[in-house]
Amino acid sequence: MRSTEVITNLHTDDVERAREFFGFLGLTEERMNLGWVVRFTSPGSGACVQVVTRDATAPEDSALTIKVDDVDAAHEEARRRGHEIVHPLTDEPWGIRRFFVRSPDGQVVNVAQHV
Repeated sequence: MRSTEVITNLHTDDVERAREFFGFLGLTEERMNLGWVVRFTSPGSGACVQVVTRDATAPEDSALTIKVDDVDAAHEEARRRGHEIVHPLTDEPWGIRRFFVRSPDGQVVNVAQHV
């Protein structure tokens, strides 16, 4: 299993305010918008940030998303190591399979794979 991408997830109460702020910093392209989560990307470079108002299906918001090439293997390894699974392995309606795991320092990590 390998990581393919890491995306910061920042809480916001106002997506439009976040759009304006990150746009001034060059993150002007909207790559994804599900209403409650929006990804702003820099055209050409791929640099991005996601803003989240409240996760639609998980009990907690995540601090970051780590995309992997085998989410089932990552889930099994997290369980084997005894890490707290915050949100179970789930096929989400927007086309990803994911789970949330708590890091040893308390951050919630969204581990995801596109299906």
